[in-house]
Amino acid sequence: MVYNYHETTKHAQHKYARSLGYMDWSTQPDPFRVYNGVKEIKLPLAMQNSTPPYHLLDAQLPSAPLVKESISQLLQFSMGIAAYKESGDSSWAVRCNASSGNLHPTESYLVLPPISKEQNNKSNLFHYRPKDHSLEELASFETSFWDELPDNSFILGLSSISWREAWKYGERAFRYTQLDAGHAWQAIVVSAKMLGWKVTRLDSVSDEDISLLLGLTHKSKFFEDETPDMLFVISPQDVKSELNIDEMIKDIPTEFEGIANRLSSSMQKWDIIPAIEEATSQEQIPQAKTQKNEIIRTPSKESKDVVLNRRSIHVMQKDISTITKEQFHNILSSVAGSLDAKENSAHLSIFVHQVEDYQSGLYILVRNARDIDELKREMDSTFSWTDTEFEQLFLLQTKDLSTNSKVISCSQDIASDGAFSLGMLCNFTSQIEKYGAHRYKELYWECGVIGQQLYLEATSMGLSGTGIGCFLDDDMHTLLGLTNNKYQILYHFTLGRGYVDSRIMTRPAYE
Repeated sequence: MVYNYHETTKHAQHKYARSLGYMDWSTQPDPFRVYNGVKEIKLPLAMQNSTPPYHLLDAQLPSAPLVKESISQLLQFSMGIAAYKESGDSSWAVRCNASSGNLHPTESYLVLPPISKEQNNKSNLFHYRPKDHSLEELASFETSFWDELPDNSFILGLSSISWREAWKYGERAFRYTQLDAGHAWQAIVVSAKMLGWKVTRLDSVSDEDISLLLGLTHKSKFFEDETPDMLFVISPQDVKSELNIDEMIKDIPTEFEGIANRLSSSMQKWDIIPAIEEATSQEQIPQAKTQKNEIIRTPSKESKDVVLNRRSIHVMQKDISTITKEQFHNILSSVAGSLDAKENSAHLSIFVHQVEDYQSGLYILVRNARDIDELKREMDSTFSWTDTEFEQLFLLQTKDLSTNSKVISCSQDIASDGAFSLGMLCNFTSQIEKYGAHRYKELYWECGVIGQQLYLEATSMGLSGTGIGCFLDDDMHTLLGLTNNKYQILYHFTLGRGYVDSRIMTRPAYE
């Protein structure tokens, strides 16, 4: 099913993946999930809170206490609204976590130990409501689960509503939904670092258990399907990713409060999406562990300012998009190593257009040395694999590939007008054969994590970036000389200096 879905939803010059082909505005989904009939707890805004300089986020920072104010900051600077944009009579929210088409399929939930009077000395399950920056109480219960964790630890869960993406993108939507889950994951990691907290994804928890914990099994409460993605422990200390949550699952009540709002008056069904969701909901198989990436950055502004000013750019200013070699290296260093202490599977195939001291051409950043010999065998035999100043970055071909990068990115100028663009080339077949169908989602999550990090690095330097989900899959593979599906491109990204339309006004997220 994974191989079938992936092949079926590829874009090609003669045939894009199936979608409606137009915007059915009458069924546009509400971008905000709300639970009706629940207790709502307003969170204090964190805009006045000081945050560490962005370049010091990977230093050993003191951990914040687990109180309402710190939870508020974590959520506001990860899953919250960064600003509202206005043009004429139209207004739309821009959030801290990047999303394909600004459609935001990802929802977030908290499971908190008793930390406030409002919880009546019980643990609580909350849904985060970004529109109002508040928590909606869905369940209250007693559990001894917290005894297994360091003090001031809690659980955060992510889920997806694929209809929000399918409304616009049709059958390819599952890909974008998983990328957005990865964006959200890294947004949470970065926001947690501001508070001195560690984020550990529980990779031994089944989708079924995540659904039970978050209340997603109560199908009568939902009009649109909402599927489980990830479960994290957020704590002052690192915890084991194999943590067993059975103790908490058995304490969860059978009845949950609230009814989820209906997002659309009707939906277009794409049978392949529930099919791939079911196929990839099998048990996770934990991956091999490694060391997390250590990042060296140049001094920059406050981390909250970087997060709140992250944007997806639609037009690059070609004449001023040249970047320095140092900027290029700093950007690459932010994603060269593991971002989650698990082995990398995504490599970066880079079209260099305007980088000082670098020739225009095709490069590859090999993010896991395990794959280098196989990549050399599988890719075009004429590639030179010339070493560069940056470790594990190789020059493959010297050539102006700006036209190629534009055509492959669905003829979008942003792919050719910036400093560089790239495709995330994943070790595909062997990973799925080794770890099972669930690994298909995880590969997209890894790419989404990289994308979110690239957004933030660009913003911290006064540059611009944007993810590109529309690309011609096999045209890119052909350019790389790939003739099978051992390696597959899952995401594109471009970086340079974006054009800011002065006609679009910005106003605060929470006035």
